[in-house]
Amino acid sequence: QADQKEGTAGDVERDSYRQQWPLVFMGQTILRLTPVIITMGVIFFLSHQPGDLFAVYDFRWADKLAHLTVYAVLCATVIYAFPDRYRRSAKGMVICVSIVLCLIYGLSDEFHQSFIPGRYPSIADVAADVIGASLACMLWLWWDKSKHTGRLRKRAVK
Repeated sequence: QADQKEGTAGDVERDSYRQQWPLVFMGQTILRLTPVIITMGVIFFLSHQPGDLFAVYDFRWADKLAHLTVYAVLCATVIYAFPDRYRRSAKGMVICVSIVLCLIYGLSDEFHQSFIPGRYPSIADVAADVIGASLACMLWLWWDKSKHTGRLRKRAVK
């Protein structure tokens, strides 16, 4: 009979958290996906502008540099969208998914541009998109490694 007493305050708190956990997880997921969605929206908006209204700086490869930069930002937001546990333990998967997502979005962006007056699809733009995404991944790996190296150095000094 004593084993069937009502749970302790810790049990009630733990049960309450278990019931709320899906909502907490969904809230965190939505917050982490928000930069991805905003970046994709900006890309779509820019892609939807007619060719004669879109001013690109007048130097060689300016449009490729713009693609590289915007898709590096998109890739960074995709990396950020992954939960910490995946970014720590499954870096290869995070990189592959991020680059493939940027590739697919870049292809869809070029397809979308084929319907816009004065714009045309370009495989070179898709290549610049993938290069930008790859550079963002390399930068993330470098930053992550240097962050952990810094922690190890601080521990060694103490």
